[in-house]
Amino acid sequence: MALEVNDNNFDEVVLKSDRPVVVDFWAEWCGPCRMIAPIIEEISREYSEKAVVVKCDVDNSPSVAAKFGIRNIPTVLFFKDGKVADKQVGAVPKSNFVAKLNALV
Repeated sequence: MALEVNDNNFDEVVLKSDRPVVVDFWAEWCGPCRMIAPIIEEISREYSEKAVVVKCDVDNSPSVAAKFGIRNIPTVLFFKDGKVADKQVGAVPKSNFVAKLNALV
């Protein structure tokens, strides 16, 4: 299951990870966010040994969202070695997320 991150633990969980990290920026009221939620959960299970998958609620963590310039949701950022390595904006098929993640693992 994808972990929840927020303004308080984002740096520790995401930026200091020794594995690639997938961060799903979302909000409860966002329809497309709810559409990709099951995909994010599947990826979390399938890549549990190779990557860290987390969700960040933009309403509860405005500082993190602002730091990474999140203006549209869902936005999924892919981190490697503490830096943004790739980005996907909007609801897209699972294959789009998997291709970006596979390039990092």
